[in-house]
Amino acid sequence: MKTGVDDARAAMRTIFPETPLQLNEHLSRRYGADIWLKREDLSPVRSYKIRGAFNFLRKAITTGASDKTFVCASAGNHAQGFAFVCRHFEVQGVVFMPVTTPQQKIDKTRIFGGEFITIKLVGDIFDQCYAAARAHVEEIGGMMVPPFDDLDIIEGQATVAAEIETQLPDGVHPDMVILPVGGGGLASGVTGYLKNLVAKDGFLFTEPTGAPSLKTSLEAGSPITLSKVDNFVDGAAVARIGTLNFEALKGFSSEQVLLVPENAICVTMTDMLNVEGVVLEPAGGLSITALLLLPPEKIAGKTIVCVVSGGNFDFERLPDVKERAMRYAGLKKYFILRLPQRPGALRDFLNLLGPDDDIARFEYLKKSARNFGSILIGIETTAPENFAGLYERFEAAGLGYEDITENEILANLII
Repeated sequence: MKTGVDDARAAMRTIFPETPLQLNEHLSRRYGADIWLKREDLSPVRSYKIRGAFNFLRKAITTGASDKTFVCASAGNHAQGFAFVCRHFEVQGVVFMPVTTPQQKIDKTRIFGGEFITIKLVGDIFDQCYAAARAHVEEIGGMMVPPFDDLDIIEGQATVAAEIETQLPDGVHPDMVILPVGGGGLASGVTGYLKNLVAKDGFLFTEPTGAPSLKTSLEAGSPITLSKVDNFVDGAAVARIGTLNFEALKGFSSEQVLLVPENAICVTMTDMLNVEGVVLEPAGGLSITALLLLPPEKIAGKTIVCVVSGGNFDFERLPDVKERAMRYAGLKKYFILRLPQRPGALRDFLNLLGPDDDIARFEYLKKSARNFGSILIGIETTAPENFAGLYERFEAAGLGYEDITENEILANLII
């Protein structure tokens, strides 16, 4: 494997320089370890996906496919990497995207591909879009460029590991390499390349809690298609691990897959933006968020490499990310209050709030009740323990309330 990866890495320098491997002082001090970040968010398309697409097209063109039309189906990083590479090789490419794709992603893909790319918007969901792309390939005799389930794609993604190996200082060997997992192309390539440098139990895979395709498949012993996927971490929200990728990863234990809550990733995104000025997409925050979740004794004194997979973040999502981060950190909660319909009832409630409690949302849910009214209220505070005192005051006042912060059904309906 190494020879092919090293050849791919050398060829890749014609299109972009190595992404840096940086010792992050902020995270290293926080966790008492040497935390290295492999910054794939600093590639030309702000993700590692350009690597697999480059290697696939490079090999296809070498074997005489330059006259073919290349096709991909993607609403995200794979589309942008594919478009960039089509322009580099001056070959024609068609990108199929769901109709629901944000305009920002469509525009970026068009900019990267220029006149070498045609974008087709088909279907409301990815499965419909992918089916249309496959049909188009058959119709025109084109060539499909898959996002992860392909040996040339895996080989291209493995160049991340080849760079890590040479970028680490002499004599430094990682105790742990933390990898994000979606379809498994990156994880397959990196583990295969670094197997002689990193102990097998030194690899940790991270998946969003709402899309545990690798963990579920390892537990079952074969690839499993998830019946439901949370798309918040869109760069890693994959319902089924790739077949080739599972073959490469099936020797690892399901215990080596850490499921990362989506709201915890938001804590990492806001922290890295505010402290380091680093813009991460949700999938790009997976590996760093693992540090927040692991027992301190598993991290302290270790040399750890976190692969930061991407930074394509739409800032229109920032309010939602901040909201989720505060909820995970215990700094914001939502309540349904049952207040008596009498003069002074609202003033009495306000007097229960502490000096650091702030009302972030207030909305009557039912105004026609004769004796009591229902109110949705969001409260922000400066420390999680402040809510313990607030609960005590609610109880002492005989206030009817329900904390709905973690009630997924109610929260999705009314927050």
